[in-house]
Amino acid sequence: MNLLEKEDFARVKAEELEHLSAEEVIRFATQQYSSLTFACSFGAEDVVIVDMLQHISPDTDIFYLDTDFHFKETYETRDRMVDRYGLDFVRVSPLLTPEEQDAKHEPKLWTIDPNLCCNIRKVEPLTRNLSRYDAWITGIRRDQAPTRANSKKVEYDYKFGLMKFNPLADWTSEDVWKYIRDNDVIYNPLHDRNFPSIGCEQCTRQVMPGEDPRAGRWAGNDKTECGLHK
Repeated sequence: MNLLEKEDFARVKAEELEHLSAEEVIRFATQQYSSLTFACSFGAEDVVIVDMLQHISPDTDIFYLDTDFHFKETYETRDRMVDRYGLDFVRVSPLLTPEEQDAKHEPKLWTIDPNLCCNIRKVEPLTRNLSRYDAWITGIRRDQAPTRANSKKVEYDYKFGLMKFNPLADWTSEDVWKYIRDNDVIYNPLHDRNFPSIGCEQCTRQVMPGEDPRAGRWAGNDKTECGLHK
């Protein structure tokens, strides 16, 4: 399909899929695209989708961006999921090691230019990995942030040049946690310590009562997204 055809396809399917369940959206994506991947950050939404994929299409590629700066609990969650599901998560790494990044730019770059740090450790590796696929699945929800409020269950991703499926777009946080409880899904224990959104250890803090769920990401900066979705 050319770009116009992809745009038309996304627009039509967004209307058709809007009232379908998350499992039905995932099933459609796996049937429509053989070249499909899921980006897993091991947050609450993503472990839900991993669990769904094991029932719907267990052979679908699942990758994670290893920034080298994740919490130890995040890596432990990955390992527990490997043990439970027998998964082989695809590890996608930045071109620069932390030491090489320090030497080329500045030590603790995230305190000086968090956008550049995210670009090096997340956006470039993601772009490189997604170039191998025709479509990807994400765990984003509309009520996570204003920048995600208009997300469709399927949309053409202009930034990365492929189709993007957001099966949990219309879910609430309560929906996510109900699924986790009902299905005994493994999750990151940091969620129990007031970390509703978990990124790199250096740029993520606990969220205080009354704060926005993503207030703990890049606190003290105007930054609200790492650049993967907007």
